[in-house]
Amino acid sequence: MESGIDSKSKGEKGTILVTNDDGIQAPGLNALVSVLVSTHRFNVLVCAPQLEMSAVSHSITWRQPLRVEKVEMDGATAFKASGTPADCASLGVSSVLFPSVPDLVISGINQGSNCGYHTVYSGTTAGAREAFLNGVPAISISYDCYGGLSFEEFEKMLRSYLISCCKGLLANNKWNNS
Repeated sequence: MESGIDSKSKGEKGTILVTNDDGIQAPGLNALVSVLVSTHRFNVLVCAPQLEMSAVSHSITWRQPLRVEKVEMDGATAFKASGTPADCASLGVSSVLFPSVPDLVISGINQGSNCGYHTVYSGTTAGAREAFLNGVPAISISYDCYGGLSFEEFEKMLRSYLISCCKGLLANNKWNNS
């Protein structure tokens, strides 16, 4: 599986796949996509569950067909799928939906905390884990929306932090084994 990391030295945009477990309509996913698109620094792809799929862990769709449908999302190429977050990440990194493998997968923004043993049950964490198991660098992001900063304040903080993080991951390509 070849990603486009090597082309970044030629001035091309890095490609980021976004997935989650809260579903295609989730505020966290839409905020994340909005932040990434607004920078004009990344090609943004989305493959997320059509419905909320929290706490499904790393389950996959086994005995039924996966249904995928293109959806409108400003600035991104986006699909919703009938499967789990792991299914969505697998589809997103397989070159089935998109012309190339993304350089980075971001799973989130999860509504609620994913700390400690909760990461075992988390569909958000599973989305990132599935990408990693397929050789694509990945991170998951969760936000404890039940206390602390408002979501708007969190989005402002995310904007500066996330862009620096993505640029660093794409530039350094610490996971590239080739």
